[in-house]
Amino acid sequence: MKLLLIGEYKENKFFDAAYDLFAFAEKMNAEKIMFAVGSDSDIPKFKGKLYLSDSEKFSEYAPDLHKKLIHKVIEKENPDYIVFLHSSYGWDLAPRIAASYKISVISEVVDVADGIFVRPICNSKLRVNIKSSTEKSVLTVQSGAFGYDINDGDQPEVEKIDTDDVGSKYIFKEYEEAADTGVDLSKAEIIVSVGRGIGKKDNLATIEALAKTIGAELGASRPVVDAEWLDASRQVGMSGQTVAPKLYISCGISGSIQHLAGMKKSEYIVAINTDKDAPIGDEADVLVISDVNQFVPALTKRLQK
Repeated sequence: MKLLLIGEYKENKFFDAAYDLFAFAEKMNAEKIMFAVGSDSDIPKFKGKLYLSDSEKFSEYAPDLHKKLIHKVIEKENPDYIVFLHSSYGWDLAPRIAASYKISVISEVVDVADGIFVRPICNSKLRVNIKSSTEKSVLTVQSGAFGYDINDGDQPEVEKIDTDDVGSKYIFKEYEEAADTGVDLSKAEIIVSVGRGIGKKDNLATIEALAKTIGAELGASRPVVDAEWLDASRQVGMSGQTVAPKLYISCGISGSIQHLAGMKKSEYIVAINTDKDAPIGDEADVLVISDVNQFVPALTKRLQK
């Protein structure tokens, strides 16, 4: 089996989240081929072949041009799957490629086994198993769902891909930085994050007391922000901030793929949850199986002594 992985660059730097594509290929026990529009000054580290197009010529964002380049690689390599990140770049290009070859597209894949792909539905409350109905398929893979250990010794075989057809409907101007939220959780050494498992907004006070006692910043899962219990600037996860503190304490957070992607690089993770099978338990160094509203006040009291 052969996978064509579509990498991403930003300002001539390889997008680290794209390393998850290699982990996905390894889980499928497949040959890894990658295409990317970027710079040879920053080559991703993996065993396989990299088809690289110059971003100075083709721009980091020009989906019509990039589609033509991907077509050239597909015709040359004949992959079984064309795999994108579940990102704005992937959202744009994946359906274009699928439509041009009249093949299926399966989006936001978070797991795979025996050719069956798993994706979340209903705001990640449920998961469905999907099997492609076409010989080839286009996939988008959720960042953070598959871990990858970078080996500095791995170097791909690099082949340049070019085309004389450089006309595009798009003119890429610049990247626009997100507005300053006022809370930069990425610099925090300790974070205490709260999830909907605390039950109601009134119970926030006990979590805030713990955070204050240990000098931590307060974080939140998306459901807490959606319920307007805390400001969006406190959200940790793919649609919030990505953090890597020395200590991360999750309180009543089950651990959706999106949340885990934003905090899994924390040095030490303590999870407090009534559900021993909660996904966050797989990432936690310590899993406390307890009612967060009973355990946290007791912990805070002990720490204050």
